[in-house]
Amino acid sequence: MTKITALPTDIVRTLQNGGLDTHGQLPEHTQSDGGGNPCRHCLNYIPQGAGMLILAHRPFPAAQPYAETGPIFLCADPCEQHKGDQMPEVFTHSPDYLIKGYSHDDRIVYGTGVVITKEQMMQQAEEILKDERVNYIHIRSSRNNCYQARVDRD
Repeated sequence: MTKITALPTDIVRTLQNGGLDTHGQLPEHTQSDGGGNPCRHCLNYIPQGAGMLILAHRPFPAAQPYAETGPIFLCADPCEQHKGDQMPEVFTHSPDYLIKGYSHDDRIVYGTGVVITKEQMMQQAEEILKDERVNYIHIRSSRNNCYQARVDRD
């Protein structure tokens, strides 16, 4: 069994309260244009006109060659972290996603990466997690490679 894991609340609250991003910069404050800005904490799209943060994030515990850093969006105001077994809103709009497995030392497990339809994504994630070398999976944009969330064993 698998679960989708959003960014941890402590990290998000630090950023929402003026903390620095992965590059040591303040997040940019702007308003969502409603055009598909997925918050990586509540895993909902940020509504048009709502405050939004744009920042660099590295979803890994330490810098190393496989620790990709990229742009993400967050709600500017506190939101609730996605929990539960319902498919989050952010994974209902795009037709496909890039998923790939990472090892216990946060390295890509080669052979696990695949662009897959949203309908098949979680079934494929379960298959990837059967590989004992895989500790978790990243869900990323299939077009821009932006980090969306991770998949963990339940």
